[in-house]
Amino acid sequence: MVVDLLISTLESLGYPVYRQGSFTEEEPYPDHFFTYWNVETTDGSHYDNQVHSYVWDFNVFFYSIDPANTFRVLDDAISALKANRFIVPGKGFDAETDEPTHTGRGVNVLFLEIN
Repeated sequence: MVVDLLISTLESLGYPVYRQGSFTEEEPYPDHFFTYWNVETTDGSHYDNQVHSYVWDFNVFFYSIDPANTFRVLDDAISALKANRFIVPGKGFDAETDEPTHTGRGVNVLFLEIN
């Protein structure tokens, strides 16, 4: 499944991966970690009234206690994702964090699944 490929690709960089919003209020943030969110999955192509592809749209974020790390690791993640057939437009954007100890960067990630 596409979500499994996304998670395993990010985990290959040596950091834990969580679904966005899965931490409880009492749970401390790890020092460095990824989160992801599946924004939507839409039909891609249709032939003979059948769906033949899907476009998976994700937001991927990296959070760290080291601000310089957020840029470096997200760049590494972009390279790893592209190597696994994900489409990553751009270099990312700043991400909000609930913890003053952490900074974050995010990127939009697309994947075309063909049936």
